[in-house]
Amino acid sequence: MPRPTTPQRPRIVLVGPPGAGKSTVAAALAERWQLQVRDTDADVEALAGRSVADIFVEDGEPAFRDLERTAVLAALDGHDGVLALGGGAVLDAGTQDALARYVRAGGVVVYLEVSLAHAAPRVGLNQARPLLLGNPRARWQQLMDARRPVYEAVSTLVVGTDGRRPHEVAEAIEEALAHRRVATPAEQQPTEQDPTGQQPAEQHPLEEDA
Repeated sequence: MPRPTTPQRPRIVLVGPPGAGKSTVAAALAERWQLQVRDTDADVEALAGRSVADIFVEDGEPAFRDLERTAVLAALDGHDGVLALGGGAVLDAGTQDALARYVRAGGVVVYLEVSLAHAAPRVGLNQARPLLLGNPRARWQQLMDARRPVYEAVSTLVVGTDGRRPHEVAEAIEEALAHRRVATPAEQQPTEQDPTGQQPAEQHPLEEDA
């Protein structure tokens, strides 16, 4: 388990696109490490008293992103556990800056990588994803093309999720962390690839953010 950075900061932060399994992997890690888990989409819904889909429809994406930024910054400053960010949270400049500070302080940001072939069954089964309405496969690919460089830029570790169950992804993260060089608190980690091979496994639906 990653050592805490500063008091009341997440032990680890998960980022990635819809269908990567951030929420379920976060829950698996929290169970393994006996920590609390927090999901910023759930925080937004609690803050607004409405679902993410309703916020998008009624108020528009900019309003949602404002709420999301507030939730992310609060979680980065006040959650001592496992934190899963919404898929588009990393696009916000304020969130990027906050993640950079977190990493410089010794924090770990894991980019959960997933292919369209494995993400499609997961996102296609969840009709509450407002950004994937219409043609979910095409929209997901568009989002991924735009977001991949950002996910890679903000992360300190990349772990693949294709063909893995949540507990297998959690195990891969632990193994990757064991291979990861020790950093000083002020040192920014370069993005590293998952050193473990992706072993085929039965597809497991992973429900998460929009």
